[in-house]
Amino acid sequence: MPQYFDNNDALGHKEISVRFELFGENYLLKSDLGVFSKDSLDEGTRFLLETISQESLGQKILDLGCGIGTIGLVLAHLDSNKDITMCDVNLRALELAKANAVSMGVAGQVQIVESDVYTNINSTYDSIISNPPIRAGKKVTYRIYDEASRYLNEGGKLIIVIRKKQGAPSVYAHLQELFSNVSIAKKHKGYQVIIAKK
Repeated sequence: MPQYFDNNDALGHKEISVRFELFGENYLLKSDLGVFSKDSLDEGTRFLLETISQESLGQKILDLGCGIGTIGLVLAHLDSNKDITMCDVNLRALELAKANAVSMGVAGQVQIVESDVYTNINSTYDSIISNPPIRAGKKVTYRIYDEASRYLNEGGKLIIVIRKKQGAPSVYAHLQELFSNVSIAKKHKGYQVIIAKK
């Protein structure tokens, strides 16, 4: 069965609207079949955004596995000084992210790139933010962790959200092997936001 990280040309289309309220503002994003959390704001993504709103993220941010653009576009909308790169392997999701960037008025602030993890990423960032595609398996998600340091500026942060039952303790331990400064910023309903600092 195709997953949200697959490109399935045979999959039909359905116009879907994702509506949510965050930080006192109402958001409306265009969605479709074949993308992550296609008809609602994912609970982990909401928790991640709520948590990092209190973090110093720097100016240059990479939204890794951006899907239809929720994380990167909300961050761009909240701060016009943010310079945000958004990447995903799902071409349909990227087209939606581009449309959503235009409708939110932040298209000039974001670069949207097709990339299998870091394959087409050629810069370094103050923060790399991700709700990792757990269903893609460890081979994919651990690349996010293992290769992050080379795409972070000194003092930069890798920030992820992951559920305890999806392997948060083992991911935390693995990040401790890669970074000298790793912490759990917040926990909620089994979700953990983990920050690893270069």
